[in-house]
Amino acid sequence: MKRFITIDDNNKDVFDNQWFKEAVLNDSLKTVNSLSGGKTSSYIAANYKSDYNIFSLVRTNDKKCMFPDAKVRQMVSDKLGVEFIGTLEEDTIIYTMLDLEQFIGSKIDWVTGLTFEEVIKNKSNYLPNIAARFCTTEMKLKPIFDWWLKEIDEPIKMRIGFRANEQSRAKNMIAKTNELGLSEFKHVIGKHKNGNNKWCTTGWQLPDFPLIKEAIYKDNVEAFWKDKPVRFAYMNNCIGCFHRSEPLLKHMSDRHPNKYNWFAEMENNNKSTFKKGISYEKIKKRFKQITLFDDDFNSCESGSCGL
Repeated sequence: MKRFITIDDNNKDVFDNQWFKEAVLNDSLKTVNSLSGGKTSSYIAANYKSDYNIFSLVRTNDKKCMFPDAKVRQMVSDKLGVEFIGTLEEDTIIYTMLDLEQFIGSKIDWVTGLTFEEVIKNKSNYLPNIAARFCTTEMKLKPIFDWWLKEIDEPIKMRIGFRANEQSRAKNMIAKTNELGLSEFKHVIGKHKNGNNKWCTTGWQLPDFPLIKEAIYKDNVEAFWKDKPVRFAYMNNCIGCFHRSEPLLKHMSDRHPNKYNWFAEMENNNKSTFKKGISYEKIKKRFKQITLFDDDFNSCESGSCGL
């Protein structure tokens, strides 16, 4: 049932507050597990049954980054409802989500937005960076919001994979919620007579952090997945995520040259950089005398898509 009633003078959705307060009090909001493909959010999917499990996939049109298995590529295309050529995350993330769905015995809804190339083109060829993280908004948050708007369209409890030592991240997310504790999303709902977009802000998810509540740390998550039949990527997020340190990006250029080169080529084509003051081409040429190993890095250096 649609709980939203109208839009107020501030272009915000207004809905049945009494229903929402009672739903929170009775713990009857529909639950959604937000999955990133990492061990932590997958732990939530495996241990906290929900009404929905949702995963948003970053796509690329670049055939040099094509997912190698044609059969699986078609399977992903069918799940998404659009053509899947490849992802700028590690290819293993595809197997993670397929394995995880079998392991938990529950459906995972796959969604996707525009390809990374299309997102950049729509931003007048401006590249995302630490100060303008529209890549996260356009390729992670918006596809999930659009799915929610179509499938649910009432406030939900969204489970977020922050561990017990990440309380500051949870506090930062809560600080950005509205007066009812809901995270908001600004989206287009039509056009004005002059052709400009008509915008609306919707409060749609109540963030929930079960791992913080139950004091679950990284070692608990690692122990759980030991010997389980789910394959995980070396690191989450895009290969060239600008949150990553220069040594880690150099390491990624060696592990995934085609995907790393996508980011370098984007900089060359658009005359700007993902990281302030240095190009990905220069990063790739650095540290030539240093041998970098997988153990030199940990998950805190992998960046975050805010989910």
